[in-house]
Amino acid sequence: MAIADNTRMKGLETDVKKLFQMMESMMEENRAECARLKELTDLKMDALQASISQLTLERSTMSASYPEDVQSSDPGFTSATPSTFESVRSSGQSESMPLPQPQSQPQTQTQTQPPSLPPLPPRSDQNNEGTRSKRRRGKANVADESTNPGQSEEPGTGNSKKPVRPRSWTWEHFKKDESGPKPRAICKWCGASYAADSHKNGTSNLKSHLLSQCRKFPKDSLDPTQKALVMQQLKKEEGNGMGNCLTAVSFDPDVCRQALARMIIVDELPFRFVEGEGFRYFMSILQPKLHIPGRISVARDCWNLFMNEKHKLKSVFINSNQSVCLTIDCWTSVQNLNYFCLTAHFIDQDWKLQKRILNFCLIKNYKGETIGRKIEKCLLNWGISRVFSITVDNASSNDVVICYLKGRMENWNSHPLKGEHLHVRCCAHILNLVVNDGLKDMHSSISKIRNAVRYVCASPSRMDRFKSCIKEARIQDCSCVQLDIPTRWNFTYIMLDSALKFQKAFKRLSERDAEFVMMQGGIPKTEDWDNARCFVRFLKIFSDVTKKVSGFTFVTSSSYFHHFCSILSSLKTWADSNDILLKGMATKMKAKHDKYWGNLRNMNMMIFVAVVLDPRYKIKFVEWSFQRLFEKEDADFLCGKVKEVFNGLFNSYRVALNNVDMDDTFENDVQASESVNTNEVDLYLMESLEKPVDPSSFDILTWWKVSSNNYKYPVLSQIARDILAMPVSTVASESAFSTGGRVLNQYRSSLTPKTVEALICAQNWFRANSLPIDLEESFEEFEKLEKELEPIPQLIDEEDSGDESD
Repeated sequence: MAIADNTRMKGLETDVKKLFQMMESMMEENRAECARLKELTDLKMDALQASISQLTLERSTMSASYPEDVQSSDPGFTSATPSTFESVRSSGQSESMPLPQPQSQPQTQTQTQPPSLPPLPPRSDQNNEGTRSKRRRGKANVADESTNPGQSEEPGTGNSKKPVRPRSWTWEHFKKDESGPKPRAICKWCGASYAADSHKNGTSNLKSHLLSQCRKFPKDSLDPTQKALVMQQLKKEEGNGMGNCLTAVSFDPDVCRQALARMIIVDELPFRFVEGEGFRYFMSILQPKLHIPGRISVARDCWNLFMNEKHKLKSVFINSNQSVCLTIDCWTSVQNLNYFCLTAHFIDQDWKLQKRILNFCLIKNYKGETIGRKIEKCLLNWGISRVFSITVDNASSNDVVICYLKGRMENWNSHPLKGEHLHVRCCAHILNLVVNDGLKDMHSSISKIRNAVRYVCASPSRMDRFKSCIKEARIQDCSCVQLDIPTRWNFTYIMLDSALKFQKAFKRLSERDAEFVMMQGGIPKTEDWDNARCFVRFLKIFSDVTKKVSGFTFVTSSSYFHHFCSILSSLKTWADSNDILLKGMATKMKAKHDKYWGNLRNMNMMIFVAVVLDPRYKIKFVEWSFQRLFEKEDADFLCGKVKEVFNGLFNSYRVALNNVDMDDTFENDVQASESVNTNEVDLYLMESLEKPVDPSSFDILTWWKVSSNNYKYPVLSQIARDILAMPVSTVASESAFSTGGRVLNQYRSSLTPKTVEALICAQNWFRANSLPIDLEESFEEFEKLEKELEPIPQLIDEEDSGDESD
């Protein structure tokens, strides 16, 4: 009897284990069905537990009749208790399926046969009715949940239980369609359809579709840190130039905020730009995850970006002990506030010419001592202790500035020259004064041509008549006449140069337009056009030189002496000519020129030393130019002065470099012994002149970079690094005022001075390595675009005829 009971108990345990294994497999297919089956399983488990309890009670009463050897010899004999089934139940899942009815095992006939087990007590009708009603409610709830997982139940329907939302993430990208005979799941990205019966189908096929088949689904949205390969534009401020590179990127809100602040700074956009409807809609389509900040937050981001860039630039000056050349200028804004601009020019370790606006701040007045104190305070804040030169215009207050700084720099300026050649006059400003003095008594020919240009530009109808004259004269020029500003000689030169191209068109206009002929002052005649050609040829030299010395992205100090010789030679030639008009203008200009550069003994010798440091010319070109332009006595004095200053520079720099580098190494000892026997200056001057294949493509900084890396001229390379960085004009600082005029206009006049400084300085730092624009190519592209967008001539004729009929 015990063996039979044990066998029956083991069979029951096996059935229960199989039951829970089936429950685990069924749970993955349909959770709603498992919820209903769990209820049935609980009922069956209660019945089994009751039967097991009865069996245990009966066996405990008959245990005395079984021999001990039978209990010990049967390994399968166990004391099954209700806890056994509780442990089995706890090891399974909460969802289950219906239990099969346990079948009794065939019993073996023995001599001692125990009495048979009594049948299980039947459940009452009340319990059966409750079970059936509970089962019906479970079916109804499951049916409601499987109908539409995404819809919520409306109030007042009588069912208080809220439908369960689909647990799979795939339902965020699918919508259920129950309009057909069978429910379908429609992909929200590509529209693919899959079976979506809650009793038969799962979500594995939906997940497989999103991850491997759907091309429109953004798979990186599942993992925000997942990077993607894209072509990203290079940053100019990192020295990479223009172009794109293949980069692995991911969505980063902080990086997006910094890029937005950089765009506001570089493109001179107002802070309110981020609150525009068009921009916000565009960003919602481009990147919905990015939260667009308001104007106050963007202003704060711009300030933080400015401070980060300032910290980087400050570390360059402090760590590398960089020598700088300064330019200063002042400006009055639309707010009627005085602004001061300080710009630093230097050659970095890679021998690239750099320009950085250090400060764009308020100043009380334009007095020399006030400006000098402001410069000293700014340099102290930046940690700059090596100043080579300061380029200023010819205002009298700037002389006071230089004197003040020379006295204060003796204490803290660690440059080898100690401010000996500190003062550099703006050459572009001097040229402007020279030309304006020559054109002070404006010739009548210029006035007549100006009046003719003003007449043509006065109204659109006059311009149309003039353009028809241009077509009749067959002038193949897409430009047009430009009216000048009488007080600006460079605009007068542009006006005369453009008007000369349309001389024939002006003649045809005089033949058909009586109003033009009766113009006050008269129309230009042939003599006036000849005088204009003379003026253009004369002013072209000064215009070209002004453009070349006003650059700040290339070296200007080594080339200005060539322009100086060209201007002085032209003035002397025109002053001795037979043309009365040219002779009078040249005489006035030379008198103004001699006022600033007549006494060459007082000129800054760095302008001449910069030519010596050009390996294409050296000291030979300086001597040759002096002998052509000056008397023998003055030429000999200037040549000796340049050689003396050049040798003095070498000695000062050599002492400074030896004090910095005191390492007792074999290389330094050999270099020191060689420098005693052979002087770098003598070796450099004795070498033959550099003869490049293409003189226009010769880069003087690259030549000195190679010499510095080869340790051929270690001292001269440091001299060249300082002198070649020296600007000969203040245009670099004046260009900042053009930016200031766009940042501070009549519509943005409420910006604080600190904000203005952050915007202007940061923009200059970000645009530091920008490339020049090819204007000729741009003009050609625009002309091609205009031809493509030209309206059809037939339509123009129809519109004109319609206007005439009206």
